[in-house]
Amino acid sequence: MASPPTSPTSSTSPSSRTVALDERLPLTCTRQGTCCHGKLVWVNPWELSRLAQALASSVTAVIATHGCDGGIRLRFDGPPGWRDLPGCTFYGEQGCRVHASRPLACRLYPLGRERQGAQVRYLFEGPDFPCLAGCPTVTTLPMLRVDAYLQGQDVGAAEQVADAYLEVVQDLAEGAFVLVVDSGLAASGYQGLLARWTGISGLSGEDRARSMPPELLAMLLDPQLGPVPDESFVAAHAARLQGLAQEHFGALTTRSALADASCAMFAAALHLGASLGADLESLARRWLDTARTHGLR
Repeated sequence: MASPPTSPTSSTSPSSRTVALDERLPLTCTRQGTCCHGKLVWVNPWELSRLAQALASSVTAVIATHGCDGGIRLRFDGPPGWRDLPGCTFYGEQGCRVHASRPLACRLYPLGRERQGAQVRYLFEGPDFPCLAGCPTVTTLPMLRVDAYLQGQDVGAAEQVADAYLEVVQDLAEGAFVLVVDSGLAASGYQGLLARWTGISGLSGEDRARSMPPELLAMLLDPQLGPVPDESFVAAHAARLQGLAQEHFGALTTRSALADASCAMFAAALHLGASLGADLESLARRWLDTARTHGLR
């Protein structure tokens, strides 16, 4: 069958401005912590694993103590700071408690990163550079080239992981399609599945997580790989997800069981996409359009 259309991309504002790698911007940090208050920081499974290692804890404990939205976003419930906004769960008097293992979103800030196919661009949102409002003294510090800033923030491994996970998102979505198209469920005229997929696409992170079988959600967020090299983590995680899907969904024959399994895989694809900061509305719309062309009703 045809694959679901296009890999997910990050969600960006219409007012965002692309920056060139050789552009010089006020990127020297003032270390005032304003950027650690009132933000949305999504975390993928690799980042959760790194946070757990930094805290000598487990992913389950990290999610319970520091996570929200079904485990894929950091809580901002710390003491209020800049503009009376709540602080990141990891922010304290001495700054970030997990700085060496901070997520990609934190490494990139005040920049964002968007991937469309093979094309990658860096950007910032709004008409004015984000740091100017919270840290006006940044203009007195050395300007940095964007590429030098990114290198200094050590974004390489985190970006490679994020890009690799985009392919896993696509594979999970493909699994949802296989369960209904290749099985003949869509061609059988089975009713109501498209409405269920549509409903899942509108769920909050917490509700989306609850819609999945517990074992699938656990494997999605915490593959329990141990000390796996960064470059091998996503491939090993993908293999475990595939094994779980084959074990639980490979021998299904009844229409209701196939429908339930497809919904679980669809939810997993969206949940992993959300952990990468993907534009879920656009992603779900494309997949639902493809589903209609394959006869889902």
